Amino acid sequence: MSKLIGEIQMINGPVILGKNMTGFKMREMVMVGTKKLIGEVIAVDGDFGTVQVYEETEGVKRGEEIISTGKPLSLKLGPGMLSNMFDGIQRPLKRIRDEHGSFIPEGIGLISIDEEALWEVEFTVAVGDYVKQGHIFGKVEETPLITHKLLVPIGVEGKISWLAAPGKYNINHVVMKVKDLKGEEHEVMMHQEWPVRVQRPVDERLQIDKLLITGQRVLDIFFPIAKGGTAAIPGGFGTGKTMTQHQLAKWSDADIIVYVGCGERGNEMTEVLEDFPKLIDPKSDRPIMERTVLIANTSNMPVAAREASIYTGITMAEYFRDMGYNVAIMADSTSRWAEALREISGRLEEMPAEEGYPAYLPSRLAQFYERAGYVKTLSGEEGSVTIIGAVSPAGGDFSEPVTENTKRFVNVFLGLDRELAYSRHYPAINWLTSYSGYSDMIKKFYEKELNEDIEGIRSRMLNLLYDESRLLEIVLLVGEDVLPDDQRLILEVAKVIKIGFLQQNAFHKEDTFVPLKKQLEMLKTIELLYNRGLQAVKKGIPISRVRNAELYEEVIKMKYSIPNEEIEKIQGLNTMINEFYNQLESEYSK
Repeated sequence: MSKLIGEIQMINGPVILGKNMTGFKMREMVMVGTKKLIGEVIAVDGDFGTVQVYEETEGVKRGEEIISTGKPLSLKLGPGMLSNMFDGIQRPLKRIRDEHGSFIPEGIGLISIDEEALWEVEFTVAVGDYVKQGHIFGKVEETPLITHKLLVPIGVEGKISWLAAPGKYNINHVVMKVKDLKGEEHEVMMHQEWPVRVQRPVDERLQIDKLLITGQRVLDIFFPIAKGGTAAIPGGFGTGKTMTQHQLAKWSDADIIVYVGCGERGNEMTEVLEDFPKLIDPKSDRPIMERTVLIANTSNMPVAAREASIYTGITMAEYFRDMGYNVAIMADSTSRWAEALREISGRLEEMPAEEGYPAYLPSRLAQFYERAGYVKTLSGEEGSVTIIGAVSPAGGDFSEPVTENTKRFVNVFLGLDRELAYSRHYPAINWLTSYSGYSDMIKKFYEKELNEDIEGIRSRMLNLLYDESRLLEIVLLVGEDVLPDDQRLILEVAKVIKIGFLQQNAFHKEDTFVPLKKQLEMLKTIELLYNRGLQAVKKGIPISRVRNAELYEEVIKMKYSIPNEEIEKIQGLNTMINEFYNQLESEYSK
């Protein structure tokens, strides 16, 4: 089939208008100009076509060629993705730096995972076996933490007619041949290509009912994220979005992390690229990069590639999900991605909607978040993709279009608060504006793991925080002294909840990750403190005696003083609380 060739008529940044493009397809990948820049057809109108280019277009001239490739923008999915760092269209940054220096040159082509590296293959099938699309036919030890399961490509089904001998092969080597029912033979390699904008198929979407354990108390108990769920972390500059995502990447019980740095500042992304390789996975004492894929597309990189980076990340996540892994994808940040959409839309002279964003912003956000889910894969295993997207609203304004539209498509909203961040309360998640829609869905998970329903204690503690917020408004007007003692007790216990439970120290070995059981026991201790205090207040004991500074300090410090392996020591603290209030009540009953 001869390649179609168009001709450049106009250049507007990453947007190029070409003529003689009648035969080109929508979303087809093309090579632009003498430098063979990578682009994608985004509009065809008669003889004219519009291309968005994923590289810098400086030096491109009118009259140069636009050459079709006959396929959409696709990724190579296979061994070699883990521990790697890619740009927005899956070009390996380490390799580019080694071969070309610190800057990505134009026209290097669509290089991706290493095609020369040899991988030891262990086959799980034999000649004569009948295989279907998505089935696992072999295994490769990609890293010491993750076994890469080789999948039969989508669209291939039949009997295995030939199988390579066990040994080491590169990703382009034919390792299996499958003869379909028509007698046609398909060659299968260790990698497969998949268009980034198309969801990978699954056998069945399952009910979301398992907690993504993060070890962060404000999340696991108050605003839980479910495996296969969606979450947004909006917050202004300096409120800790990236730090919160780092904690989730390091401590969540997801098998694989895909981290997409989308349009962030270069220095911030550099920090991520330098820090991640040094992080040690706490569960295995191995480098966390052995189960991580990094995609970096900084704000000074081509804007069109930034728009593609989100799809690159989610396609990789779906591929690992199809192997039966639980994958968490961190998108930092979807606001920069939306800004790329806005810039390209402006260059295309499309009619702007709210704040200049294109009218299709909500549908694009929906298409991204709906690719999350807990599924039964084509190979019969269970896997999930959990999407955690950071949002960077200008000036911390949560009413702007990206945040507002994101709220429509996610089930967990973790609003970061500038005042909390500036007062060094981390994670700076505002308990008054945040919510989780998964609390009821994962009720049985809590019952199974903790042997009790935590819904009651969660709602009682949240109600105390809501009451405190209302009372603080009164205090600002007339002072605390006019409040009755039971309301002053609410203010005191709410401080304990905020400092002793919600505030968490990422640099303290006992506090950076807290097991679910300890989280619940801590909350029960705080509730005991409140209940015994309220009982004493109702008996007429003054608040000055009820609020014992040493006792309250002990409760706040239990997150540091009681090791995670010695949760039973919390019972000693409960005994101390009961003894103190028993003594106090007997003193006032005389």
